[in-house]
Amino acid sequence: MATSANNKKNAPIIVHKDDLYEHWLKNAPKIMFGEHQLSIEINVLGDYYIQKAKEELRETPEVVAENLKELKKLLAGEPDLIIPDIDDFYITFLRPCKWYARSAFSLIKRYYRFRQNYPNIYKDLLLTKEKTAICAGLIYPLPLRTEDGCRVLIVEGGKRWKPKEVPLNDFFKGVIFILFLAMVEYRTQIAGAHIILDVEGLSLSHLTYITPTFAKMLVDFIQKCLPTRLKGIHIVNQSFIFNMAFAIFKPFLEEKIRKRIHFHGTNWESLMTFVDKRALLKRHGGEIKMPEGQYGVMLWQNMLSCEPAFEAEQYYGYVTNKDIV
Repeated sequence: MATSANNKKNAPIIVHKDDLYEHWLKNAPKIMFGEHQLSIEINVLGDYYIQKAKEELRETPEVVAENLKELKKLLAGEPDLIIPDIDDFYITFLRPCKWYARSAFSLIKRYYRFRQNYPNIYKDLLLTKEKTAICAGLIYPLPLRTEDGCRVLIVEGGKRWKPKEVPLNDFFKGVIFILFLAMVEYRTQIAGAHIILDVEGLSLSHLTYITPTFAKMLVDFIQKCLPTRLKGIHIVNQSFIFNMAFAIFKPFLEEKIRKRIHFHGTNWESLMTFVDKRALLKRHGGEIKMPEGQYGVMLWQNMLSCEPAFEAEQYYGYVTNKDIV
């Protein structure tokens, strides 16, 4: 995920999901949460999701054809933006925008401008180079979806986060990796995702690492640039110290995203009004067991099958060197 396209003469690399999925099936180590295996469902759909897309996203053959055509036409007016010319790419942005081409066009521009504005984050952003946060087990998906098909993602933002070992920007890079996988999963594109932020043990020393500049970057990414149907952000195990941290983020939050942030503390019944018990970790009142051993390292090894997609991302973005033709 580069800050900008490196060279207009470089043809963008096209990575096909079927190839990634086949490689993952053959080579990725299995991650078991008790009896449940974590799967990266990048090209899996099914009748339930097809119907859900039709009802919630207006996804019919006629709407799809019309808005794919319109989006391509709009993007043709952005000659400095290098993107892969494949339907999978366009669909990634059209689904969270309910198949409105102009909304998807605006989202694509914001997404790539954000990358351009934060070169310190996106330059050489590859799994092989930026594995700290994932290997530390700070961000990971759960193996089961909610009853309505949402992906559930866990972010460990409390005592499990050691800022000296995992600097804040590295933490954010790990979040980007996991959200990238979520945004390219067909089922997640349609049903969306819930994020559970566990801040048990968040301390005053943690707060010293959180700046308004970082808060603005993170909030801008989530509420303006993320091509994912974010159904809810759920804060659990929070203390009064978290309220101090949240105060840093609050000025940047728009009303739409504020309504999707829910504070549960240790009230698991409250959490279960959004995520059913079978899809939650045991320590969050659910039924899922954590993997044994270094599950963060295993997840990173598992995700390496998707490295070609991240390598391809290095070629996409806005061209900034006007001398290159």
